[in-house]
Amino acid sequence: MRILVLGLGNILLSDEGAGVHAVERLGKRLALPPEVEVLDGGTCGMELLDQISGRDALIVVDAIKSKKRKPGDTVRLAGADIDQFFRTRLSPHQLGLSDVLALLDMTGAKPAEVVIVGIVPASLDLGLSLSPEAEQGCEAAIGLVIAELERLGVSAATRSSPVAAE
Repeated sequence: MRILVLGLGNILLSDEGAGVHAVERLGKRLALPPEVEVLDGGTCGMELLDQISGRDALIVVDAIKSKKRKPGDTVRLAGADIDQFFRTRLSPHQLGLSDVLALLDMTGAKPAEVVIVGIVPASLDLGLSLSPEAEQGCEAAIGLVIAELERLGVSAATRSSPVAAE
């Protein structure tokens, strides 16, 4: 099974970059098997076409608007809930991901499993740091991603020493 864990977001807008921060931490903490790739997708759109194409599963981590949840909460979206996610845009990269998935669906190369792990932002102000709420949300999102990987039959070991930042 080929799986992509994709972090999306703009790290210059504080909590909007929570998805990127979460997958970077995940990649440093866990030793994942070769069939799992962790990728910082930033704010890319169609540029992600080749990376997503032909995967068996796609797990996206991103900031997500929610009127029902408070800042820092996490949410798992799959199936029809993903369509709702694309209707309530938080940032332009969501449109890009929607277009990529639609194109891959038309060509038969869309992953069979698509899950979005969302983190509700507290702040979208200019800044490189996450709010305390988004920090907690990042940690919870990492747990959700690990649970998704386990559901897909992938076990990940904790690294004995974290990988240094490049």
